[in-house]
Amino acid sequence: MKIKRKRTKKFYIRDTAIGGNSPITIQSMTKVPTSDTKEVIRHIKKLALSGCDIIRLAVLNKKDALSLGKIVSSSPIPVIADIHFSKELALLSLKQGVDGIRINPGNITKKSDWKLIAKEIKKRNTVLRIGVNSGSLPEKKEYHNLNEVDKLVLPCLDAVHFFEAQGVKKIKISLKASNVLETVAAYEKISKKTSWPLHVGVTATGTGDTGIVKASIGIGSLLCQGIGDTIRVSLNDPSLREITVAKSILQSLNLRKFGIEVIACPGCGRSQVAILKLAKQVEASVKKIHKNIKIAVMGCIVNGPGEAKDADLGIAGGKGEALIFKKGAIIARIKEKDIIKVLLSEINKI
Repeated sequence: MKIKRKRTKKFYIRDTAIGGNSPITIQSMTKVPTSDTKEVIRHIKKLALSGCDIIRLAVLNKKDALSLGKIVSSSPIPVIADIHFSKELALLSLKQGVDGIRINPGNITKKSDWKLIAKEIKKRNTVLRIGVNSGSLPEKKEYHNLNEVDKLVLPCLDAVHFFEAQGVKKIKISLKASNVLETVAAYEKISKKTSWPLHVGVTATGTGDTGIVKASIGIGSLLCQGIGDTIRVSLNDPSLREITVAKSILQSLNLRKFGIEVIACPGCGRSQVAILKLAKQVEASVKKIHKNIKIAVMGCIVNGPGEAKDADLGIAGGKGEALIFKKGAIIARIKEKDIIKVLLSEINKI
């Protein structure tokens, strides 16, 4: 089964394609002050190596904005300036040569300011992200009696239409709330009203497993409908964790491949092998192998090959031994101590 994506407008941010049938890109943010240029550049390069496609930087003050030029020239991936409240910081960031800019129409509200920003965006052919957030919605009277979904959608559309009329040619949209259902409903609604690429995510998801679950449900349910051109998994964790989870979401839906995918059964009373330990050993062993294949680590011989018959290679553990199988067909019975060695040998044959 393949997800049919909604076809959106396509454009490039630096060399990275956004929208259309382009690969869904992964975004993250650095979590140190942007003015700490050396540390920010180090973070960006580490994130890029881990699979981050686009990075967004918070711009709180003039010092942050003036740091962007050096960061952009040193970054291997496109840099987005994240602006709130200040048109002056938006304009200064654009003049530093950022690849894109995010503004929030909930706290930069004057149309005269929007006009100045639009003029500078057009001059530099920069990407504009219009990012509405449930925590900072516009205070216009006409929005007050709307339901929570329309409070996100309508201000966003108003801003989109304004910048379209100003001649801005590259627009991305985001509408985020901490409530998963409201976020999903808002994206579903705006997806029917515009063909601009959508940046999908759930804001303020929380820590640890709670944050991962919320982000995965929200982002995953939209991607399953074909909605979403870029994603960010917002976690109260290091940015590298955001990238890991984002890659897992995309790979689990067959939307992108990032090398070997390892699946594993949960284990039960039938397991005669330390399934968690074995699965982690397999993951560590194949981490640097760049082949788009699936490997299954199953805890028993009874139904392991059958349950994981779609895997390119699989292991079904037994007492002191294991079966190796390809696409559900058993190809070898080996000793437990030889599992990793034999598995790697079989991977090399693919």
